[in-house]
Amino acid sequence: MPVPTVRSHRLADHSADWRMVLLAIMALVVGTGGAIGAWVLVRLIAIATNLFWFGRLSAAPAQITDAALGLGTLVIPVIGSLIVGLMARFGSDKIRGHGIPEAIEAILYGESRLSLKVAVLKPISSAISIGSGGPFGAEGPIIMTGGAVGSLFAQCFHLSAAERKTLLVAGAAAGMTAIFNTPLAAILLAIEVLLFEWKPRSFVPVVTAVLVSWAWRPIMIGAGPMFPFATADPGGLWPAGAALGVGLFTGLEAALLSTALYRIEDLFHRLPLHWMWWPALGAIVVGIGGVIDAHVLGAGYASIQALLDGSLTLRVVLALLVVKAVVWLVALGSGTSGGVLAPLLILGGAVGCLIGHVLPGGTGFWAMVGMAGIMSGAMRAPMTGALFAVELTGRFETLPFTIAAAAASYGVSVLVMRRSILTEKIARRGRHILQEYTVDALDLIQAEEIMTRKPATLTGDMPVNEALAFFHAGARHRSYPVIDHEGRLLGLVSRSDALRWQGIQIADNATLAESLSDSSQPFAYPQTLIGEVADLIVETGIGRVPIIDPVTRQVIGIVSRQDLLKARSTRRAAETRRDRFVGAANIG
Repeated sequence: MPVPTVRSHRLADHSADWRMVLLAIMALVVGTGGAIGAWVLVRLIAIATNLFWFGRLSAAPAQITDAALGLGTLVIPVIGSLIVGLMARFGSDKIRGHGIPEAIEAILYGESRLSLKVAVLKPISSAISIGSGGPFGAEGPIIMTGGAVGSLFAQCFHLSAAERKTLLVAGAAAGMTAIFNTPLAAILLAIEVLLFEWKPRSFVPVVTAVLVSWAWRPIMIGAGPMFPFATADPGGLWPAGAALGVGLFTGLEAALLSTALYRIEDLFHRLPLHWMWWPALGAIVVGIGGVIDAHVLGAGYASIQALLDGSLTLRVVLALLVVKAVVWLVALGSGTSGGVLAPLLILGGAVGCLIGHVLPGGTGFWAMVGMAGIMSGAMRAPMTGALFAVELTGRFETLPFTIAAAAASYGVSVLVMRRSILTEKIARRGRHILQEYTVDALDLIQAEEIMTRKPATLTGDMPVNEALAFFHAGARHRSYPVIDHEGRLLGLVSRSDALRWQGIQIADNATLAESLSDSSQPFAYPQTLIGEVADLIVETGIGRVPIIDPVTRQVIGIVSRQDLLKARSTRRAAETRRDRFVGAANIG
C-alpha cells in the first residue's frame, strides 16, 4: 500500500526557526567584516586623494578644495576615470555603477553570490574614482563591498540562497553603519531596498551585524554624528506643512534627476566607442565643473556640512546645485564607479537651503529636511530617508519634519516615476522589480477555505479493468483519490497510471488498492496553508491534492491548480472592487 506524503504545518505568525540563531551568530563575523571594509574604503579614498591632488602617499584626510592646480583640475579626473575603465574592462564590469542596483540584482537574480573580484576591486575603483575628483559618495561602494563580504562568508557554508541574501544584506548594512554612524537608517535601508521581505530570519541577523559594526565604528572611524550642526527649530504647527512642501519639491527634483541620468546614459550608449572609455569622457565634464567650483569634486562631505551650518551664500548654493548636478549626472551616466547618496544629499540640501531663505528657522534646518526628502524620493525609501537625515545630524527632535518631507517626496516620486534611480538600471536589463510588500495569499489562506468538498473518488476494491474503462470513457479529472470502505485515503490514481497498466500484465481480479504505486503520494489537512499545497503540487507533479480529516483520515475535499487561483482572484477583488456600505439603501 502506498505511503502518503504527510504535510503537517504548525501555524504561527512567523516562519522563524533555530537557523535564525545560526545566522545571527554568523552575522557577528559579517558585521566586523563590514566595519573593516568601511575602514579600508575610507583609507583608500584618503590615499587616492592625497596621491592625485597633492602628490604624497598619506592616509590623512585631505580636501580637494585645498589643492591649487588651476587647469590641472581638468586632467586629474580623466586620469582616474581611465584607470577605473581599465579595471572594469580587464577586472570585472560589476564594479561599474553605484553599487546598490548591482547588489539588488545579485539578491534577486544571482542567488546572492558575489565574487572575490568584486569585494577587492569595488573599493579600490571607487577610491580611485572619488579620490581623483569623481562627484560621488562612499555609500554605494560600501554597500556593494560589505555585501560582497557577507556573500563570500556565506558561500563558505551550506546555506540556502535566502540565507546568503540575509548575510549579504547584513554586510551591506554593517558597511553603511560604519561609514555614516546611522544604524537605524541602515536597518531600514535593508528592509526597504535590499531584503524584499520582512522576516525574523533576516531582520535579527541584519540588526546583529549593524550593532557589531556600530560598536567598532568609534575605534576605526570615529564617534558622534557625521554632520552635527546647531540651529533653532521653528516653533508652531506650520513647519510640518512647510516640510511637506519641501518634500514635494524634492520629489520632483528626484524625478528630474533620475530621468536626466538615464537620458545621459543613453547618449553614452550611442557613442561609437567601447564602454571602457566612457568614464574618461565623462571626467572631462567633471574637470570643467571642478574649474568652475572645486566644491563639486569628490564626495562633497564638506559641502553637506556647510549647507547644514548655513555658511553658504545664496549664489554659492545655486552654483553648487547646478554644477554638482551636471557633473554627477554625466559622471554616473558614463558608467564609472561611485555612489549616489552623498550627491543626492547635496542636491536635496541645496533645494531645502534655497527654500529656507524665505522660511523662518534657518537654512540649515531646511537643508536637512530637503536631504530627507530627496533620499526618500530618489531611492523610494521614505523611512530610511527620514531616519538617515536625523542620525547624520544627531537632531532626533526634528524627526516629524523629516518624516513629513520624506512622505511627500515619496508620494510624488511613485506617481510621476515608474522606477526609482536604483531600479531603472535593472529594468533596462529586462528585469522587473516590485518594491511593495504584501502578505502572500498562499501563506494566509487554509486549504479548507478553497477546497472542493465531497470530491469524486474511486474505491479501493474497484477492479483495475473497470478503472481503465472509466478513464477511457472520458473521466472529468486527470486523477482521483482512492478510498477504502470507510472513506479513508489509500492513494491517488491517474490517467498516467491507466496508461502504465495497459503496458503490463495485470490479473483479472486485481483491484485499485493492490495496483497503486508504491511511491509516496501527497495529501494535506484542512488547516494546511495553500502555499504548502502548492509546494506539493510542484514537487510531485500531481495536480490535485486530497484533503483529509486529521482524526478520521477520511477524504473531505480536494485542492486543484484551479482552486489555488481562487486565492489570486480573491486578492485581486479586494484591490479593485469598490463598495459602499454606510448610507447604502439596503442598510436596515
